[in-house]
Amino acid sequence: MKPASWCWLSSAVLAAYGLLVVANNETEEIKDETARDACPVRLESRGKCEEGGQCPYQVSLPPLTIQLPRQFSRIEEVFKEVQNLKEMVNSLKKSCQDCKLQADDSRDPGRNGLLSPSPGSQGEADDNRVRELESEVNKLSSDLKNAKEEIDLLQGRLEKLNLVNMNNIENYVDSKVANLTSVVNSLDGKCSSKCPIQEQIQSRPVQHLIYKDCSDYYTIGKRSSDLYRVTPDPKNSSFEVFCDMETMGGGWTVLQARVDGSINFTRMWRDYKVGFGNLRREFWLGNDKIHLLTKSKEMILRIDLEDFNGVKLYALYDQFYVASEFLRYRLHIGNYNGTAGDALHFSKHYNHDLKFFTTPDRDNDRYPSGNCGLYYSSGWWFDACLSANLNGKYYHQKYRGVRNGIFWGTWPGISEAQPGGYKSSFKEAKMMIRPKRFKP
Repeated sequence: MKPASWCWLSSAVLAAYGLLVVANNETEEIKDETARDACPVRLESRGKCEEGGQCPYQVSLPPLTIQLPRQFSRIEEVFKEVQNLKEMVNSLKKSCQDCKLQADDSRDPGRNGLLSPSPGSQGEADDNRVRELESEVNKLSSDLKNAKEEIDLLQGRLEKLNLVNMNNIENYVDSKVANLTSVVNSLDGKCSSKCPIQEQIQSRPVQHLIYKDCSDYYTIGKRSSDLYRVTPDPKNSSFEVFCDMETMGGGWTVLQARVDGSINFTRMWRDYKVGFGNLRREFWLGNDKIHLLTKSKEMILRIDLEDFNGVKLYALYDQFYVASEFLRYRLHIGNYNGTAGDALHFSKHYNHDLKFFTTPDRDNDRYPSGNCGLYYSSGWWFDACLSANLNGKYYHQKYRGVRNGIFWGTWPGISEAQPGGYKSSFKEAKMMIRPKRFKP
């Protein structure tokens, strides 16, 4: 064999391990960088493949052709497996890229339920949009709160206007009745000689038969503190009240009294609505009756307190009105004067003015996590929850635990009690009203 032929043979053997093969029984070209021009080579199969998948191959080295062993057919299978592996790797790479894109598009929820921003301009845009929506929601919430406060204020003014209008109408009717009475009494000329007692009729003083509150009894000369029947609204039935004709000039209609703990004030809505207790000892007059009394005239409120050390103080408010049951007996109180301190206007968060009445079975307070009436065992105009509660439990001595006794938050020394220490209550408490224009 010539040396040139041996060159071709060696080049072909080396190229068989490092070249690109194009299979499927077609002529395949193997390119060796070192012998591209000097040794053109062809690797091809000859004849049919056996059942085991082995095919006869030969290498053509022009002008020389050499028969190769059958094991060379495994090269094609290896190349096919390599190609399949390469396709699988490419598929996995593409899947990983898709996963990364999805991870970039999605964001984890943050502490407040907002989404955390993801990298990229789209994530920043979404985050800005979330901030805008959050700002709008906060603004709408603030506007809603302001609107609610304005509605409450207007509602209070409307109730006051209705009260003023009702007073004007009643005064107008009373004046007309007085004029008619005067006209009737002056018609003696129309009477015949068969009216012998006309002079006696004319000499009798005109006496009112309807007394709206205790101040009317005081006006006609009643000076004894006792039970009297009043009719604040002629459209409703009359009822008995206890009148204090001695304190600060008299004329007071008593709404509530605590003196010995003989009456349980842990009551439900129905009891506070109609009233309970003994008018001569301990009682709650009833929210319906209190509403009628404060609707008929413009009233002031006086609260008298005495502790177990014999200290007696009072609180006076120049306006007191309780709305109807439809408005959940909402409280309206005016400016404070006195010695006990203004516990009803204690602070911004503990303010009983303009609050609804709450009982253990009817939650109308501003405490979001529970019922103040149930927790403090009474009915009262709770805020969230209280700086005053004259309907708390009656304790005959100091007590521990929940401050559910009779409470007035501005009483001297009451704030010095430790949270887990002893708490003091009151020996006596009394609420009473009379007309603002009353003059003893």
